[in-house]
Amino acid sequence: MKKVAVIFNGGTISMKVDSRIQAAVPTLSGEEIMAMVTGIERYAEIECFNFSNLPGPHMAPRKMMELSEYIQKILLRDDIVGIVVTHGTDTLEETAYFLDLTINNKKPVIITGSMRNSSELGYDGPANLAASICTAISEKARGKGVLVCLNNELNSASEVTKVNSMKLNTFQSPELGPIGIIDNNQVIFYRNLVAKTHIYTDKLEENVYLIKCVAGMNSDMIDFCIGKGAKGIIIEALGRGNVPPEMVSGIERAINNGIAVVMVSRCFEGRVLDTYGYYGGGKLLRNMGVILGGTLPGQKARIKLMLALGKTYNLKEVRNVF
Repeated sequence: MKKVAVIFNGGTISMKVDSRIQAAVPTLSGEEIMAMVTGIERYAEIECFNFSNLPGPHMAPRKMMELSEYIQKILLRDDIVGIVVTHGTDTLEETAYFLDLTINNKKPVIITGSMRNSSELGYDGPANLAASICTAISEKARGKGVLVCLNNELNSASEVTKVNSMKLNTFQSPELGPIGIIDNNQVIFYRNLVAKTHIYTDKLEENVYLIKCVAGMNSDMIDFCIGKGAKGIIIEALGRGNVPPEMVSGIERAINNGIAVVMVSRCFEGRVLDTYGYYGGGKLLRNMGVILGGTLPGQKARIKLMLALGKTYNLKEVRNVF
């Protein structure tokens, strides 16, 4: 029987309501959660690992790097065919993308969690774990990169985002839809990945900021980042990749200070492009040296820039990564 490593890393899946404060807190051990996944022993042998019991908002990039290294060591074992990792949903997409960029192994790595804690009716943790384990043992999942599995849907870590604060189907891929599903404990893939990127580094640059554009915004936030010694700035720009006019001078100062400035769109879907030629438009910004971040949302572009700058501060090489 195939063996799957299940790495418990906290999140709502490990929580129940504390009667004293009437709020959910991390409580359950990995073994207690696995005990609720009834019948899984007919499909796979499970080996449990306890990495952390952190809520999603407590997960930081440095911890993501530790998790990546932890996973990579387990993947080297011949008896392990795949890995399932639990995670808080608030930052799940960032960790999943971090792992997708840093792990180069064909064995499946599946990230899962739950939207409801174990004290709520309809606790979805055990079902998500079961579906994730079924995915981890599937030969079809090999070479697909890191996958996110909730609500019997599979999404690529490079494409998925959390779109709703409460729905069970909160993880979706806006551009292309899910890469597959789990139906009757079997994995069905609809398509292959469009592209796959790896950044080979064991270091990251944490001094990277994310700024969201709004109407009438000026350069104050950018100048603050420059003053803090930023190495990188993500601009979540308007529409196709444009900023209010008063932000232009700040972006230029950042670039002149050797800071990597990457632009993505604040829109839910679509990519940035140097379409517009007016002052603050994408053409001017690209000519100035701004790096275009494609379809990435701001939070993922930040993860990618942290890793790129962890590998090199050469801005030409950073541009090539994007």
